[in-house]
Amino acid sequence: MATAAATIRSQDAGPQRSSPGKTLDALNFFLADVRDGLGPYLAIYLIAVRGPAHGWNEATVGMVLTIAGIVGLLTQTPAGSLIDKSRNKPQIVMIAALLVTLTSVSLPFVRGFAMMTVTQSIAAVAGAIFAPAISGITLGLVGPKMFARRVGRNEAFNHAGNAVSAALAGALAWRFGPVVVFWLMGALTVASIMSASRICNDDIDNAVARGLDCEPEEGCEEPSGWKTLVENKPLLIFAVIAFLFHLSNAAMLTSVSQLLAKTVGKDQATSLTAACIVAAQLVMVPVAIIVGRHTESWGTKPIFLVAFAVLAMRGALYTVSDDPYWLVGVQALDGVGAGIFGALFPVIIADLTDGTGRFNVSQGAVATTQSLGAALSASLAGSVIIWAGYSVSFLTLAAIAVAGLLLYLLAMPETKMQRRSPQPAT
Repeated sequence: MATAAATIRSQDAGPQRSSPGKTLDALNFFLADVRDGLGPYLAIYLIAVRGPAHGWNEATVGMVLTIAGIVGLLTQTPAGSLIDKSRNKPQIVMIAALLVTLTSVSLPFVRGFAMMTVTQSIAAVAGAIFAPAISGITLGLVGPKMFARRVGRNEAFNHAGNAVSAALAGALAWRFGPVVVFWLMGALTVASIMSASRICNDDIDNAVARGLDCEPEEGCEEPSGWKTLVENKPLLIFAVIAFLFHLSNAAMLTSVSQLLAKTVGKDQATSLTAACIVAAQLVMVPVAIIVGRHTESWGTKPIFLVAFAVLAMRGALYTVSDDPYWLVGVQALDGVGAGIFGALFPVIIADLTDGTGRFNVSQGAVATTQSLGAALSASLAGSVIIWAGYSVSFLTLAAIAVAGLLLYLLAMPETKMQRRSPQPAT
């Protein structure tokens, strides 16, 4: 394969290959908070700052997040298709980061349910770009052999970036209030755009980035049709599993942040929520590195089962006490479950779609079901909280995690046995 990317298949094989790896490190670090949007900080802002006087409670906040999530999930598959076809992936990342941040910094000036929903929907559409774009850039730079290890490194820097930004948000919010989070995101976007601009687009093998050996015009096979994805039973099962994981996981931190806002006040709740995020992210860093290094030898299935088991345990432990320090400690377990999911999600899809040329669009399709689970999670948890309280809501989310664990155990194959045998170099 006579492409520039073929010279950097391993980031450890020489000085000329260190630059793309370091640039990916920086991009994942600074993009960490931008790609996830405002998350629980929005819930704190609307509950504690706007509050019932302006028509905001747990149910209305959950509805905004649900609508934005549904809008975002409808764009996941087109976003993946766009990345598959794109010849300049770093540029797309820069545009998406700018859109997310513009919608965030505008929130202090936005009034009403409708406008809040519009801004978050725009952020969700732009946010759909990041996962397939980063995965496509990574696969196109390092190739399939080094992909699992490099994804683990990506996730480690992503979580480190989240930890640092959350710590900054907590410290600044203590002094200036929750609104400071919006401006912090703007600063991180500038750093993200600068990092993305340093990636040499010519170093990215666009054929490898979509799961092909080379482009069709170079004599290789055409990308598979959409029918091959629908007929890929393990991929469909994994889509359901991703749905259940996020239906259980997405609302946990948001619910904890709302509980803190009611028990300790808005300013302290923002700082404690930041502490929750920092605790989880610090755990995710070593988890992602370990998963990336050992996926090839351990396999994906046993590692993913651990993620579901820890997620279920976390939901149950939240009900033991509403002491702020207990909640922060339990939230650290998110570093195990979500850390494993983030490190394995693109690896499993790459294994299941190897040779189809549909890697990124498959990521988008599975991310659609994942986003549907996350969107419904917010409304489900908010409604159960209003109806029966926080403890019942946490136990409901834990039960969903148990269902996902059983489905993965009984129906999902070991994906490391799905990949094609390596093709001889031509």
